[in-house]
Amino acid sequence: MAFNLESMKISGKEVLPLIEGGKGVGVSTGLTSGAWAKAGGIGTVSAVNASRHDADGKIIPVEYKGKSRKARFEELVEFGIEGGLTQLREAHEIAGGNGRLHVNVLWEMGGAQRVLHGILEQAQGIVNGVTCGAGMPFKLAEIAAQYGVHYYPIVSSGRAFRALWLRSYRKAPDLLGGVVYEDPWLAGGHNGLSNSERFDQPEDPYPRVKELRATMNKFGLEHTPIIMAGGVWYLRDWTDWMDNPEIGPIIFQFGTRPLLTQESPVRDSWGKTLLGLKEGDVALNPFSPTGFYSSAVRNNFLNEMYERSERQVVFTDHAEAADDHTEALVFGVRKRELFLTKQGKKSADKWIAQGFSKPLMTQDSTLIFVSEDKAAEIRKDQLDCMGCLSQCKFSNWADNEKGTTGQKADPRSFCIQKTLLRSAYGDAPEDNLMFSGHAAYKFALDPFYANGFIPTVKQLVDRIASGD
Repeated sequence: MAFNLESMKISGKEVLPLIEGGKGVGVSTGLTSGAWAKAGGIGTVSAVNASRHDADGKIIPVEYKGKSRKARFEELVEFGIEGGLTQLREAHEIAGGNGRLHVNVLWEMGGAQRVLHGILEQAQGIVNGVTCGAGMPFKLAEIAAQYGVHYYPIVSSGRAFRALWLRSYRKAPDLLGGVVYEDPWLAGGHNGLSNSERFDQPEDPYPRVKELRATMNKFGLEHTPIIMAGGVWYLRDWTDWMDNPEIGPIIFQFGTRPLLTQESPVRDSWGKTLLGLKEGDVALNPFSPTGFYSSAVRNNFLNEMYERSERQVVFTDHAEAADDHTEALVFGVRKRELFLTKQGKKSADKWIAQGFSKPLMTQDSTLIFVSEDKAAEIRKDQLDCMGCLSQCKFSNWADNEKGTTGQKADPRSFCIQKTLLRSAYGDAPEDNLMFSGHAAYKFALDPFYANGFIPTVKQLVDRIASGD
């Protein structure tokens, strides 16, 4: 029997219940989202470090000229608004009135509310919905109502949505276009694992979405759709979710499959890697400077992060025989003396002999050991911080009056904007962060991509709508 995907009213229009997930820092562009909307679905422009274009349509390289982090932060906000508008206007022109266009922001990105206001003020009539996650976006409904657009919060549990609803969303129920359930073990990018959930113990999404629906129904939201994000590849695998009263109206979001289309900016640079992935090659890891777990391809970049964290020992400032911290480690131009256990000192001596001669202090009273070149790179990246996050554990930046978290900068993390920009613009993606969902290994197994075939967005949407 042929697979039949029925249209649904989303953000005020009957469209295919297929959403292109927003992938930030130059990956979900006006070209990709406009093509997705033109094909009849919902395209999502990411306003997270969206690319700006010059008069000839070429990408303007991101270059900060401010001497302080505060000054560079102001540039970041300005660039974010300009880039978001650039991509949305391109998407609107390409879509030609078809489908719907949403804009995606991360609540914990630097200047998120300012960027969102700046975009929505100037993009009225272009943006139909706002998607927002990475934190608890309590003010999302208020902002959406100000501009008359629908809003789509991203959550990973019914409990999280309940908190958002009771605190804020109940005041603007008519504009709640849908609730995105982003599975914390399957989705790419940053994941909303709670303190009570284990990163290495994935849970079945069905009971969690069922619980979310039950919570929504208590608030009279029986007809508000849930958007399933994370792990979705073939719709034919999800037929038991459709027309299911326990799940209710359901929409499906695709973030990983659109990485490989003719319109994708990472088609050429990421293609070979994505087409060769095996199951398990995408890792849920703890290194993001946001403090969230995140899912990315286990490549040279991520391997170095694991290795850096493994070269780690606990230290104390004074010799403590009771705790076995009796072995002195002297380092630096000031000849600082710290104390390790005998095993810790043995490991430190081994790493130093291997060329990892620079110990760096973490906020947890540990030392990691890196090469002199890596230490210089880490220090430069920390000094070049532009405040791309509301607070950053790598640089200790915070978007507050003091401009700091008050914690030590953590060298076990990295500058996320730097590596994502390099990866998106094709600068050695194997050596930079490549966010991806855990189903990416299916690129190698799906006959649609046989012999390296890369579809257009229209071909991909048609394929997905067929069940495949």
